[in-house]
Amino acid sequence: MKRILFILITFHLSLITSFAQNPAWVKKAAGAVFTLKTFDANGQLLASGNGFYIGENGEAVSSFAPFKNAHRAVVIDNQGKEWPVENIIGANDMYDVAKFQVSVKKPMVLTIAQTAATTGTSLWLLPYSVKKAPTCQQGSVTQAEHFQNTYTYYTLSMTADDQHTGCPILNDAGEVVGMLQPAVAGQGQTAYAVGANFAADIKATGLSFNDIALRSTQIAKALPNNYDDAVLSLYIAASVMDASEYNEYINRFIEKFPNATDGYVYRARQSAAGGNYDSADADMRQAIKVAEKKDDAHYQFAQMIFQKAIAEDDQPYEAWTLDRALEESKEAYAVNSQPVYRQQQAQILYAQQKFDEACNIYLELTKSDLQASEMYYAASQCKLQANDKKAAIVLMDSAVNQFTKPYTKTVAPYLRIRAQLSMEIRRFQQAINDMNDLVTLIPGNPELWAEKASYELRVNLIDQALESATECMRLDPEGSDGYLMAGIAQCQKGQKEEGLKNLQKAKELGNDQAQTFIDKYSK
Repeated sequence: MKRILFILITFHLSLITSFAQNPAWVKKAAGAVFTLKTFDANGQLLASGNGFYIGENGEAVSSFAPFKNAHRAVVIDNQGKEWPVENIIGANDMYDVAKFQVSVKKPMVLTIAQTAATTGTSLWLLPYSVKKAPTCQQGSVTQAEHFQNTYTYYTLSMTADDQHTGCPILNDAGEVVGMLQPAVAGQGQTAYAVGANFAADIKATGLSFNDIALRSTQIAKALPNNYDDAVLSLYIAASVMDASEYNEYINRFIEKFPNATDGYVYRARQSAAGGNYDSADADMRQAIKVAEKKDDAHYQFAQMIFQKAIAEDDQPYEAWTLDRALEESKEAYAVNSQPVYRQQQAQILYAQQKFDEACNIYLELTKSDLQASEMYYAASQCKLQANDKKAAIVLMDSAVNQFTKPYTKTVAPYLRIRAQLSMEIRRFQQAINDMNDLVTLIPGNPELWAEKASYELRVNLIDQALESATECMRLDPEGSDGYLMAGIAQCQKGQKEEGLKNLQKAKELGNDQAQTFIDKYSK
């Protein structure tokens, strides 16, 4: 009987000693620790881990590993209640940390320690426990290594295993110093923790979608808090998300920034792309309503209507006409007389085949801060469409004259267009001069050498044409154009045997014109 009593007393004392070891803050702090579960696309459990709340709006941190390839995640608090993970804010694969948002009401939050723990400091591991106070494990810092100038990585004298990965490491005051890292095989008495402030400082940025770690999880990505970053993220997200994900992301942007035009404009574009023009129209009206810069909103709307009106599709939308686009563009200009809005009006008038009106605007804009060469070129195209080639070439002269010699590559498109137009109106020498300038500026382009050879053949400069064709063949031995031009030039020089060989080579390389010339010169 005495032996039994002794055992009971000893057991009771050991329980008292065990609980006595827990700091006073444990019971309250335990409410901030949770278990994390992630699931794949089929709803099957993918991985589990631990984490803890650091923000009153549900901001939390944990290991990142469970999130990889996950499509959904939940946390289960110390009362056994499940809360969905709303989005992931950011992650770092090297240090295996993630910061995310949980849809939870008034969570218990742990305070991040303002100063790092030093060697010899006593620390506590706070594990996850359901509906009972957990038993903390005490240890101490054996090494504190700094990284990225601000943060600390800890080596601890503490026994911990993988089931505790992601749990908080706290100091005697109950402040979070670190987050437990995965255990290392063969080091049972040693544990590691990354500074909790490192995880807490993770933020969503405009470039988060380019982050390799975040791209490895399908959990929804958080919007940056900074407006400019959030707008940048909208732009980048369009190229990395499917339509459904992107639409949801836009909706979250609008919810977060309801008075910003960008969300409505992006959503309108998505709606228009999907053929839902009523929704697109409504969103653009809302964008104009809330816009601080109403001129830009009108301009965006005009551009959207314009692109739809000129598209050759089988989904007509009566409300979006070129006249409507022009009205919106004029509204933009009335609010803020920017040259780009007048340029937009000229483009719409061109599409309406009102070439003289469009030309007049382009000529007006040559005196604006828009690039004059582009305006003269656009005016030239208007004259060309009006079948006034002489006026068109004069305007192309003005476009080229905006550049000074020695020319740089920026003049090349204008020289080529003027050369083509010059040939049409029989200004042959001008065309040849422009082609000579072009191949000097861009000597490695075989297409230009072939075009130059073609012009030279038309004005009977046979030897020059053969030289140009030879250079074309040298630059592109598998292209047919050089062989075609060389073959024609050689046949015209009386070198029919060599010329027919080159024409046959052009045919073998797929040139559709070669047979016509073979037939011509074989007679």
